[in-house]
Amino acid sequence: MISEVFDKLQSLQEILSKKCEIEEEVSEIPKLINTKLELLDRLKKSYGDKNKIHGDIKNRIKDYKQRMAEAEREREKYEQQMDKIKTQREYEALDKQIKDITAKEQDFRKEIQKLENQLTEIATTLGKENLMIQKQEDEVKSEQVRVKQEIKEKQKLLKNLEKEETKITPGLDEDILFKFERIIRSKAGIGIVAIRNGICTGCNIILTPQFVNNVKLGDGIMFCPECSRILFFPVSEKTDEDELADNEEEDDNEENTNDSEIDSDSDDESDE
Repeated sequence: MISEVFDKLQSLQEILSKKCEIEEEVSEIPKLINTKLELLDRLKKSYGDKNKIHGDIKNRIKDYKQRMAEAEREREKYEQQMDKIKTQREYEALDKQIKDITAKEQDFRKEIQKLENQLTEIATTLGKENLMIQKQEDEVKSEQVRVKQEIKEKQKLLKNLEKEETKITPGLDEDILFKFERIIRSKAGIGIVAIRNGICTGCNIILTPQFVNNVKLGDGIMFCPECSRILFFPVSEKTDEDELADNEEEDDNEENTNDSEIDSDSDDESDE
């Protein structure tokens, strides 16, 4: 009977809806890990960039120290020549060279000090970021364990639902089952709905009286022309024609009752 098919589909709808919900949850789980992995990648990239800058600054400091050492040696050489100076002109020229090289030394020293301060700051930042990376790696590992367990539990639930599904599906048309599952997935878990007052309760479209009558006759599975859901006619639901027929039947019963009372009164008068 078609009513049995509808009962099976309604039971199946609950199972398929739960399956879709769990499958959606399973698909969302890796996204949580991906978010943490993306953060970890950004931290590592930032650490790598700063570490490169740290290395560049160390090389620059090394270069400045070498150049400053050369300047110091050059200044010392000029200072040693002072004892051999014989004229004022030679003295002034050599004194200028010493002052120039001394100024260069001071510039090198200032630059080295500036770079060493930067190096200290970056080293401090690298230390903090390294701790953040270690913490994030620990969180990722912990999350991966948790996610693995959660997926395992949800897959167990899916298997249980599939077992329940196999108990219901025998006897149902495979083509209908295929369509029904697609509807469930695309319609938020609702694939079979009732008709109320000539309206599809799934999408609220007004159905033609002929279409409603065809669903009511139950000759086969009918799909809503708008939302594609399977439609069924509740046993408690009455169409306007049903109401009219009931009213006519009530009127006929009242007329029969009145006729009986009149006949009874006539019999009583005849007896008198």
